[in-house]
Amino acid sequence: MDYRRLGTSDLNVSAVCLGTMTYGQQNTAAEAHAQLDFAFECGVNFIDTAEMYPVPPRAETVTRTEALVGDWLRRMPRDRVILATKVAGPRRHMTWIRGGPKALDRTNIRAAIEGSLARLRTDYIDLYQLHWPERNVPMFGQYQFDPARETEVVPIREQLEALAELVREGKVRHVGLSNEHPWGVMEFLRLAGEHGLPRVVAIQNPYSLINRVFEFGLAEIAYREQVGLLAYSPLAFGHLSGKYLADAAAPGRVTLFPGFAQRYEKPNVRPAVAAYAELAGRHGFTPTQLALSFVYRRWFVTSTIIGATSLAQLKEDLGAWERPLPDEVLAEIEALHLRYMNPAP
Repeated sequence: MDYRRLGTSDLNVSAVCLGTMTYGQQNTAAEAHAQLDFAFECGVNFIDTAEMYPVPPRAETVTRTEALVGDWLRRMPRDRVILATKVAGPRRHMTWIRGGPKALDRTNIRAAIEGSLARLRTDYIDLYQLHWPERNVPMFGQYQFDPARETEVVPIREQLEALAELVREGKVRHVGLSNEHPWGVMEFLRLAGEHGLPRVVAIQNPYSLINRVFEFGLAEIAYREQVGLLAYSPLAFGHLSGKYLADAAAPGRVTLFPGFAQRYEKPNVRPAVAAYAELAGRHGFTPTQLALSFVYRRWFVTSTIIGATSLAQLKEDLGAWERPLPDEVLAEIEALHLRYMNPAP
């Protein structure tokens, strides 16, 4: 396992991060803890969760994931685990989270961190992320900005000031963004520099063979501003494992939660997945190995967030780290990318 510095922070995170959004819904507590133990033994020191998890979010399960991670964390050496969590953004119709947060204001951010600290059984969070922007932006499968959807929001400076209080109090070590866009990242960085507020060290966005939107504007920002990408959905909700090619009803998140991930319901997703699976087979890789190995070693990816519902899946995901892709395969991936460019933005 490699370890990489996260942005401008003092955190050295494993190149593979264990995501936990299935814990408490698709995975029992015992299964979750077995996965966490195995990943830790394999050198994974970076765990990502969120107050909203498990996903899809429901009133009956909200915050359950953090509680399961907290049960595991209390028996671990805290200084050897880098823990990331997120505050849920507003206006997503989840009234069961703090009464349906109206804004990323001081009151909501503080309530969220206090709840997360209690559930995670820790005094501090290493990386605290805004789960999605408060302002009007296309998200979660949307891909066009619509000015008609503008609304009043808490200014970014005020969001940073609320986070700064938590950093001063020692409850948060570093701050990050998630599901952000180029303008937002630069605005957070600009205001932090101008007003002496916490500097964003990471951005958690989707990145996979069928969603490389990050490369269009954010990759340059990541390089020039030293903001690390935490790549999520590297297997595109299981599509890039190839399992839905042979059986559209194969067990998985797509069949368990139909309609939940609209990002992967677009016309060119299946042809692109089939093409990458064929490429993998010709070169002796499984589709999963091809998809993960590609993301693991992109120059702008600091850590790749993987998720699994079984130990067998987790072992294959971690095993893909040991199989870097030859230049020939990378060249063929680029040719396919030009044919099927970002079918799942």
